[in-house]
Amino acid sequence: MKHTFFLSASGVGTGLTSASLGVFRALDRRGIRVGFCKPISQEPGRADRPDPSVEFIARSTGHQPPVPIPFEEAERYVGENRLDELMEMVVEKVRSCAEGIDVMIVEGLIATEEKPYINRINRAAVKALSAEVILVNSFNRDDPPDVLQENLKLASSLYGGLGRPNVIGCILNKVRNHRAPAETDTYIRFGIDPTAEAAATGDPAYYNDYKSCVACDNPVFARDDFQLLGCIPWNPLLPSIRVSDVARHLGATIINEGEITRRRVRAVYLCARNVEHILHRMHAGALLIAPHDRVDVILGGAMAATSNIGLAGLIITGGTLTDKNLLQILRPAFQAGLPVLSVPTDSFTTASRLSRISNEIPADDYERFSITLDFIARNIDVDKLQSRIDTELEFRMSPAAFRHQLANRARAANKRIVLPEGNEPRTITAAAICQQRGLARCVLLGDPEEIHLIAERQHVKLDNVEIINPADVRDRYLEPLLERRRHKGLTEAQAREALEDTVVLGTMMLALDEVDGLVSGAVHSSANTIRPALQLIKTRPGARAVSSVFFMCLPEQVLVYGDCAVIPDPDAETLADIAVQSAASAEQFGIPPRVALISYSTGQSGSGADVDKVRAATEIAKKRRPDLLIDGPLQYDAAAIPEVARTKAPDSPVAGRATVFVFPDLNTGNTTYKAVQRSANVISIGPMLQGLRKPVNDLSRGALVEDIVYTIAITAVQADQQA
Repeated sequence: MKHTFFLSASGVGTGLTSASLGVFRALDRRGIRVGFCKPISQEPGRADRPDPSVEFIARSTGHQPPVPIPFEEAERYVGENRLDELMEMVVEKVRSCAEGIDVMIVEGLIATEEKPYINRINRAAVKALSAEVILVNSFNRDDPPDVLQENLKLASSLYGGLGRPNVIGCILNKVRNHRAPAETDTYIRFGIDPTAEAAATGDPAYYNDYKSCVACDNPVFARDDFQLLGCIPWNPLLPSIRVSDVARHLGATIINEGEITRRRVRAVYLCARNVEHILHRMHAGALLIAPHDRVDVILGGAMAATSNIGLAGLIITGGTLTDKNLLQILRPAFQAGLPVLSVPTDSFTTASRLSRISNEIPADDYERFSITLDFIARNIDVDKLQSRIDTELEFRMSPAAFRHQLANRARAANKRIVLPEGNEPRTITAAAICQQRGLARCVLLGDPEEIHLIAERQHVKLDNVEIINPADVRDRYLEPLLERRRHKGLTEAQAREALEDTVVLGTMMLALDEVDGLVSGAVHSSANTIRPALQLIKTRPGARAVSSVFFMCLPEQVLVYGDCAVIPDPDAETLADIAVQSAASAEQFGIPPRVALISYSTGQSGSGADVDKVRAATEIAKKRRPDLLIDGPLQYDAAAIPEVARTKAPDSPVAGRATVFVFPDLNTGNTTYKAVQRSANVISIGPMLQGLRKPVNDLSRGALVEDIVYTIAITAVQADQQA
């Protein structure tokens, strides 16, 4: 470990944990070897469950932070005047996870009026670790400038003041453009403000840009020795609590579990009026609180759920649902995934209790952690942080760095990507996200009225997303299709029928250079997506076949797996082609290609048709690309693990450090990628098709919205490379 940043809160409610993890992610995304340590946990009742910060870091990266010292134990050391001993434990905690780390992020404790001695612990920890201090402070633009300056002066005084060399700067968190509107008596906010139209449309002007934040002009930042290191806007669009969190907080009885761990609460409504007066409250993310005898409200909520409106859930107060006939009527809503809870308290008491739910992100809410920290990381000035690091850094392609690079390159490419499954809800949402983030100019194929209706039900804004009705344009692709397939005996009637398939229609748009790429497969099979591309786009020169790769976002780095989706049993020539194409794909996305052809045998230790095929493919690939590092056959552990490589393949230039894994057949490749993905809980991006003249990419039919967004971004980058 060569550098330590200690993050310290200037007060309660500044978001110290999210800021600390955001700095970790920002540095990790840059490719810096960064570690995280929370030496002392301040979370109450954590003896039987993991600290959220530690759990998230352990799950999302290859770094394993140590288990924090319980706060009660730290209190005992302070009370017994054994602070030095406590600091020895803190230093040990930090050093125990510092091997191979260049920068360590240490999260401090938050002092309160009841426990001011916490400041002593923070100050002692900074000295014991020889750490540089980054202050975390919340900020409201309506506050006078001197308020921020005085807060930072007071917070820094704990470590010697603003003039001290180790107090390097601050991060402003939860920066608001304006004061939040007053809450109504029926509405409880959970991170979403439906009255903020600019926020709801994703208008970038709603948020504080780092460089335009008024805090940048504060006199406190005029100093050369104290910098503004991040300005994180208050973002009402970040994920909020899940219905399962509500159930846990209220100690509720679960009548129907449904999608209790997936549905998130955007707003809570106390439904005390007749159903006709609250219909406008029944929108996606709404959690309805209603007495058990308000059957009209309960039925209204159930009808909304079966209409794909996406309510967060129902809370039945003052009793439960026992009427068998009513439960039978509600069954379709239950089957649609609507969570239904019951509590014995009345509606007002329930709403009051719910308004006091903690905004802390639970350790098991990986999605909320990840999205929130991505947002924070984008608003951290990594250049200023990196300037404090006095060591030459070794580049590595971490998953965060890969996704960050992918998004930036897709934005720069600015490509037009057609989505034939235009009426598919996940695809519609992904198109809106890509448009909002500038990842691609998406074209949805489908009935505009139907698409807008689906988008409205999901509260998705399709501003500037292009929609093309196939019925309006189908005829103009008839003759071009016949020209390309007449030699195969295609008749006009058959061509008209083929163009009824939006995948074929989209592929024709790509063939005629009207779009730059195509993404499909959310509801179509792989064959339905790939076959039109093979017929109309063809393979590019030099490519023997169309194959695929997955980008496997393992904790420490991104690896390339090929082929796991297309060719069942390639011969040696085809396998060599897959190896060369996969290496090119890795290069294309910034991953240094070190190619391992995988087999059940390493080197010359085994024989048989299967291993002979891999051995022959390796020699063919080396002749085709003598500039590449290629080796095989290698067993997976010999290719991936340095310790195993030193024993099994000591002279191999690839063993132990492979970045591209080429599997001998589809059975092996598909099984391996899914085993790694599911067992190690890692993100796999793909499959990305390779070998076509123009980019066409397939989706898994179980793809999440995030998967579709990344696949669109990959397609845009491919199109830019092939242009």
